Amino acid sequence: MAVSPPPASPTTAPAHLLVVDDDGEITQILSRYFGSQGFRVSTAGDGIRMRQVLDNEPVDIVMMDIGLPGEDGFSLTRNLREHWHGPVIIVSGRGESVDRVVGLELGADDYVTKPFDLRELLARVRSVLRRTAPPARADRKADAPRCLSFDGCVLDPQAHTLSGPQGEPIPLTSGEFALLRVFVEHANQVLTRDQLMTHIHGRDAGPFDRSIDVQIGRLRRKIEPDPAHPQRIKSIRGTGYLFSPTVRRI
Repeated sequence: MAVSPPPASPTTAPAHLLVVDDDGEITQILSRYFGSQGFRVSTAGDGIRMRQVLDNEPVDIVMMDIGLPGEDGFSLTRNLREHWHGPVIIVSGRGESVDRVVGLELGADDYVTKPFDLRELLARVRSVLRRTAPPARADRKADAPRCLSFDGCVLDPQAHTLSGPQGEPIPLTSGEFALLRVFVEHANQVLTRDQLMTHIHGRDAGPFDRSIDVQIGRLRRKIEPDPAHPQRIKSIRGTGYLFSPTVRRI
């Protein structure tokens, strides 16, 4: 499957939403609603059609059901994370905690259960697009966000990239990049789950919301020398998390 170009700026074209769901009533509702909100909407009833759309045109965000014919949404989300770098929101009637955790572990940027409120779903989509959109072109070079360095790694806010001490690329999903950027910009500060959720999603964590913990687990596996004994992203018992490295702007 080809990798689509980066999402288009919202000032030049409407955001393109791909809804992957085999329920025709759901796809009609989402197409009408998001179309009325200024989105361009495409639909796919299975993984085959999803890949056809992604191979032939740029897509800004995928909204994925789990219960699909053929490959299920979990398998397709895993495949997207390997071959496509845009954001994915799982929208499913399976609301059990284990399903949410699996979806987020596989790289989904958010997980919404059916039945959903259309206004909340719109807010979730816009939140994900805001944090994954390329930054607006600065009129002056000094206006551009500077790169951030820690332990030899370099985080580039403009390019949305992370490189290791030898310059090797460290691939991150959009959600992992957003989370790491929050940590790096608040180094040596204890951040609660609610604060992290507010920075990333614009909302507090619910009492059973483990999405931050799941994303931190994924991020640790990519940036910690020993993920089983994390030293960069430390758990602060009863409070939250702390990013311990010294950070420099370069």
